[in-house]
Amino acid sequence: MAKPRAVLNQVNLVVGDMTASADFYRRLGADVAEPAASEYHLACGLANDFDLDLDTAKFAGLWNKAWVGRTDLVGRIVLGFAVATREDVDTLHADLVAAGYRSLQAPWDAFWGARYAIIEDPNGTAVGLMSPVDSSMRFWPPEGGEP
Repeated sequence: MAKPRAVLNQVNLVVGDMTASADFYRRLGADVAEPAASEYHLACGLANDFDLDLDTAKFAGLWNKAWVGRTDLVGRIVLGFAVATREDVDTLHADLVAAGYRSLQAPWDAFWGARYAIIEDPNGTAVGLMSPVDSSMRFWPPEGGEP
């Protein structure tokens, strides 16, 4: 069996001020909607189909259990890598943990419909592993409540 290959396709940025962040990335040329006062997640459309997502710290704790309750998340990022299958998330996560890397979020069936896990790289950067989204696997609200 060939080793799963992950492809960098997303950056999640934890923001302290959603409105100011949306304005900044809009000025850079991203397609970003004007956030509502209660906005917790915004996708920024980029010309090259790379995903830049803005998330509040509270929302980040819903998809990264290692970040629940932390107050130092503003400015943290998650580099997102796409893998071909749900099983690839588990395989790569297990391989990286066996090699000594720290798991921040074990593989799970995430509320947006993907299989997802987060590993910490040697520099302390969070690295997400995500399968394709299966809309039949979506649910809301996620465990832990709404953002």
